[in-house]
Amino acid sequence: MRGPEENRDEAENWDTVTAMTNTTTTTKAPRRARGEYAKTRKRREAILDAALEVFAEGGYRSGSLREVAQRVGISEAGLLHHFPNKVALLEAVLSRRDDRSREMVPLDSDDPHAALRGVVALAAYNATVPGVVELYCTLSAEATAPDHPAHAYFTRRYETTRAAFLKSFSTLGSQGRLRPGVTPRRAAIVLIALWDGLQVQWLLDRDIVDIADALHECIDALADVDWTEPGDPSDAVAGSDEDAG
Repeated sequence: MRGPEENRDEAENWDTVTAMTNTTTTTKAPRRARGEYAKTRKRREAILDAALEVFAEGGYRSGSLREVAQRVGISEAGLLHHFPNKVALLEAVLSRRDDRSREMVPLDSDDPHAALRGVVALAAYNATVPGVVELYCTLSAEATAPDHPAHAYFTRRYETTRAAFLKSFSTLGSQGRLRPGVTPRRAAIVLIALWDGLQVQWLLDRDIVDIADALHECIDALADVDWTEPGDPSDAVAGSDEDAG
């Protein structure tokens, strides 16, 4: 499903192409069109950054479009020019959050160890932004309804995450690193389910669980993962021990 912001980007692109085609000026009009498009894109990014901050601080229900607009330095009407409503803005914020998450969790990596280390690192980071975690948990539950605006987004997100984890655990399986009785598909589903469930419990009581530690233990129970980061000093120590042996 195309999000409202994507449709608006397409419309802006089409307007730019039309202006370039119909103009009788050979240089200035195209340059202005490209400049306006770059300005619009920059403004949209600023709105998304501000919205992520607002939703992270107070949650989705408390965060208002007016507050987001104020942080960017524009009017609420100006914000609605880029995002027609709060739901559209929310979906765009979640997509942007996913982009940032992928920087920490290299799910596309051929190294399953790096991907699963990233899962734990992301869980630790999420503990510093409880508003974003609350936003995700609340909306993902609401979006199980087929007519919910974010239904397609979350359906696609779970499919993508499940496929990425399946790839990581399949690679570990080919290396003989899965625990006895564990299959890649089961491991992928269990990891996602545990992560979601832990986040809900953590939101209700911040002291009851450390999500990053719990995920670390879960992954260890599913597979033999190398938790040592490349360049970690312990690598050199381990190498010296092996040489000495």
